[in-house]
Amino acid sequence: MLLSQLNAAASPLSQEQVQKLQGLVAELNPIQQAWVSGYLAANANAGAITGGVAAAPAASDAAPLTILYGSQTGNAKGVATKLKEQAQSRGLTVKLVNMADYKPTALKKEKFITVVVSTYGEGEPPEDAESLHEFLTTKKAPKLDGVKVAVIGLGDSSYEFFCQTAKDFEARFNKLGAETIFQRADLDVDYDDEAAKWIDGALDAFEPDLKAQQQASGGQVVAMPFGAAAPAASQYTKQNPFAAELSVVQKITGRDSTKDVRHVEISLEGSDITYTPGDSLGVYFLNDEALVDEVLTLTQIDASSTVKLGDDELSIRDALIEKLELTQSYPGFVEKYATATGNPELLKLVEDKAAMREYIEPRQIFDIIRQNPAQLEAQTLVDCLRKLQARLYSIASSQAEVEEEVHLTVGLVEFDAFGSEHLGGCSGYLARRAQEGCKVKVFSEHNDNFRLPANDETPIIMVGPGTGIAPFRAFLQERDAREASGKNWLFFGNPHFTQDFLYQVEIQGYLKSGLLTKVDVAFSRDQAAKVYVQDKLRKNSQEVFAWLEAGAHFYICGDANRMAKDVHQALVDIIKENSGKDDEQAEQYLKDLRSANRYQKDVY
Repeated sequence: MLLSQLNAAASPLSQEQVQKLQGLVAELNPIQQAWVSGYLAANANAGAITGGVAAAPAASDAAPLTILYGSQTGNAKGVATKLKEQAQSRGLTVKLVNMADYKPTALKKEKFITVVVSTYGEGEPPEDAESLHEFLTTKKAPKLDGVKVAVIGLGDSSYEFFCQTAKDFEARFNKLGAETIFQRADLDVDYDDEAAKWIDGALDAFEPDLKAQQQASGGQVVAMPFGAAAPAASQYTKQNPFAAELSVVQKITGRDSTKDVRHVEISLEGSDITYTPGDSLGVYFLNDEALVDEVLTLTQIDASSTVKLGDDELSIRDALIEKLELTQSYPGFVEKYATATGNPELLKLVEDKAAMREYIEPRQIFDIIRQNPAQLEAQTLVDCLRKLQARLYSIASSQAEVEEEVHLTVGLVEFDAFGSEHLGGCSGYLARRAQEGCKVKVFSEHNDNFRLPANDETPIIMVGPGTGIAPFRAFLQERDAREASGKNWLFFGNPHFTQDFLYQVEIQGYLKSGLLTKVDVAFSRDQAAKVYVQDKLRKNSQEVFAWLEAGAHFYICGDANRMAKDVHQALVDIIKENSGKDDEQAEQYLKDLRSANRYQKDVY
């Protein structure tokens, strides 16, 4: 029997279990499906023989170390997974849970909690952490006296509210009575080494109590099938990227457009990289060689000087081109550079956070060096800089259609400052310097919080202005390949119809074929009054609400600070207008959608 034919009446599974199973299977290739089938058969057989010893522990058993994670791009999930691995290697009972799947009422049963959470935007929690983050401030939150907790945060110090979500979680747990058993770590983008140290320290702090409890309960350790999908996991990761061929870089905005958007195609041939619509691709880039040479001249450093970067030794020039960040500025660089150079003006900034933010906002790192040149030792400059981080792009293709390729929609970051043109690190590399046929280092980053519905009959509404169209191109390719019967409604916006209608031919083709049920476009500068996607949503208020009431999933991709908030407010207004709910009730309606994975965002 095909999974699509399963229902609660015809199988021992509930409808919810069927949908979850359908969703899992849709993400697996045939080899993975075969492995899972074998694992389940073996597990069921073992359960029959042993009487189900590997089942979840009874209430009297030792409490596990519960690892709660909230992750926007996958980094926090990766750290949480490593924490779980290390805990299990020590023989500790452990439970790894995404915050989106965690029932807050279970908090009163916990004894040992670790929180691994990222921060994005203006100090905001990731999508999957929002509900728990808010719950801890309500009257429903239980007292947590006797609970031991440790928190690790991931963030980017170039933003003002660095690791704010981690700080929030720790403060809220403490207010409820929980004891911080190990000092919180607030980690920057180059976090791997510090995360490993924190994991060791946190487990050292938890281990005595966990071990004592396990012994008191008879020493039972819950057997969890950790790493069930490991045989199919790619060998290529953030730490070990794949050198892929850059096949196509094509401008898809018009000659007179104010935007430069490129359609990028990358070959994955020779790799084992797979991805699911909704995932991102991490791309490593090379810094501009002319820029690097200018930095070396300004610091009076010999380009051939040897430096040490971790365990590697290489020339300073190669390190600056391949390994170190020279575009995104952040307070830590200014502080280290000020100390290294003894520059009095920069040293003053270190003491004034507000002035520091104002200073770095219009400047890239090379601007700071250009405006404050000083003779340095090669290693000193290296020690001032952080490692170059891959840039993540929403994948704009489905492997069901493009197979061993991955497509991106890349908007070139370009602006004038201090009398010269400035480009984004990765977008500038892909659009201006990289040649078709060259190698780029890539890896896939899974995003379980931005997924098509498991049921192909479910309608979806997609709001993706500008390059936010990328994942929805992947969604449409996937639904087309799966011959999904669910209705699809796309909202797209950009400045001008003639210059900025990204993937216009494809979208019109999907509309003609019937895959796209509706398309609403908002070209903001084509008329006197600016029109945006949120305006188009309001114009279709009744129908949007009818789709939601009929079970539609709602997706947003694009700018987090303005567009996503404006679309959210439009949804609140639509719900109020069509249901008679007040503001609080409308917000609860959206929270309920989010809890059911029917309201998902991929924003940045």
